[in-house]
Amino acid sequence: MSPRIKKLIGLAILLPALFIYFIAAAALGERVPDHQLLKALYFIAAGVAWALPVIYLLRWAEREKPPANPSETHTPPRTPGQD
Repeated sequence: MSPRIKKLIGLAILLPALFIYFIAAAALGERVPDHQLLKALYFIAAGVAWALPVIYLLRWAEREKPPANPSETHTPPRTPGQD
């Protein structure tokens, strides 16, 4: 699968997933006891936690399929005067 198609699939997964995550995080944030430090810690953790799965999704989308023949990636060294 080409990286372009993977990026499209990743975007189609990422946008709705982030929307659901942010709605859920905000709803759960309402249940945190009304103490400023606890709310701050919760929202900092919730604000960073979404990035962990996204890192793996982006790495998957950027990764290209390895060539079937490893010799395809090797280019012979150039010698001076060889043009």
